[in-house]
Amino acid sequence: MANYIAIDASTEACSVALLVDKQVFHEFELCPQSHSLVLLPMIDRLLKQAGCQLSELDGLIFGQGPGSFTGVRIGIGVAQGLAFSAELPVVGVSTLQAMAQLAYEKFQQSKVVSLIDARMSEVYLGGYQVNEQGLMMPVLDEAVLSPKKVAEYLTAFNDGIYGVGTGWDAYASELTVKKLNLDSPQVLYPDAKAMLTLGQFAFAQGKSVNAENAQPVYVRDTVSWKKLPGRE
Repeated sequence: MANYIAIDASTEACSVALLVDKQVFHEFELCPQSHSLVLLPMIDRLLKQAGCQLSELDGLIFGQGPGSFTGVRIGIGVAQGLAFSAELPVVGVSTLQAMAQLAYEKFQQSKVVSLIDARMSEVYLGGYQVNEQGLMMPVLDEAVLSPKKVAEYLTAFNDGIYGVGTGWDAYASELTVKKLNLDSPQVLYPDAKAMLTLGQFAFAQGKSVNAENAQPVYVRDTVSWKKLPGRE
């Protein structure tokens, strides 16, 4: 069986999961604005716990976004650095898809809409449904929308769905859960442990790339903070 490491720093959460000889080692921490300090020590601890070297792994899985611009860049920068040093192929996993996978693994939810607060009165969102292999697959394209447009986005996917993510909480007044036929949304963050599941499937499908080709998926390309007056 192949061995993999997964890392994610795309939101307020930072997480690492390591699969070695069918055993999973995992760390997760909510650490806003501290990812650059937390991520590498997490990786080092898990490798020591598993008693293995990075070069002994078969691949690296990373959270490709969407999420915090800074967090996504930190995660991909670390992923590329590690993959270059150990000559590992890499696979990117959507943070929104990972949240949906976590909802399936933790709560047995089979139809999920993931929302992340994208700032500037917008949310990142995607719709997913479980397949026969127990993997959450996209049903709706990932998008960035104002909360008021979420109901329209979900028109063809609004029966018995389960909501996860910070977006539901941040824009609760605009997102009428009852109108959307949602169960009470659960604030779940992307987790590298769920990315292990999705990433292994991507590797099996031959979707890995070299480290230099690891790319973020921002969904929205504009910055998520307001420019200072008089500055571009």
